[in-house]
Amino acid sequence: MGEMITIPSFDGAGAIPAYVATPAQPAKAAVIVIPEIFGVNEGIRRKVESWAELGYLAVAPDIFWRFAPGVELDPDVPEQMQEAFGYFQQYDADLGVEDIKAVLAWTRTQDVAKTGLVGFCLGGRLAYMAAARTDIDASVGYYGVMIDTMLDEAGGITKPLALHIPTADHFVSPQAQATIHAALDTDEHVTLWDYEGLDHGFAAEMGNRRDEAGARLADERTREFLARNLA
Repeated sequence: MGEMITIPSFDGAGAIPAYVATPAQPAKAAVIVIPEIFGVNEGIRRKVESWAELGYLAVAPDIFWRFAPGVELDPDVPEQMQEAFGYFQQYDADLGVEDIKAVLAWTRTQDVAKTGLVGFCLGGRLAYMAAARTDIDASVGYYGVMIDTMLDEAGGITKPLALHIPTADHFVSPQAQATIHAALDTDEHVTLWDYEGLDHGFAAEMGNRRDEAGARLADERTREFLARNLA
């Protein structure tokens, strides 16, 4: 269903590869899917195609295109997990937000009125950053990392943002989760959903990390959230 395209970057460094799926009927809105640290792999492509099946123009940019273009990794393979951690250390999230702005500018040339964003892990952090730094219409972050270190940017959030927080996330400590709740629970633009006992990656499309019940619940909430806020 999908295909690879390129989108010009804002900084003139080149073109951002992106996987795009188009619905059979005119798109009711667009959804940008921001991958985990494993690239635009099969799981992310499935998520893009699922959004297209729901009637959205869906696009997943290759967030590591500047230094590891086209990489696809499997988190269930230890060596590939370590490779992914290395890419995470190299990644410049500020440039990542600029790339999101470029993809957002592209979606707005595609005859859709609104664009939302769904991000996972590092992409979950970028969902928060995009909500604070761009005019994206709605954002959803799954198990975003390091959000607790960026809460001084929360004042920039003026459009709906939802965050899925698994309470047993081994990359986001209970203290970090408490800090996020303390800062954002009363923010009228932000919705926080906790998943008791679930770990990082519970909504992965496939693999050992997936929790079926948790993933289904989170994805249903995401679909309803974006349907309401992108209408």
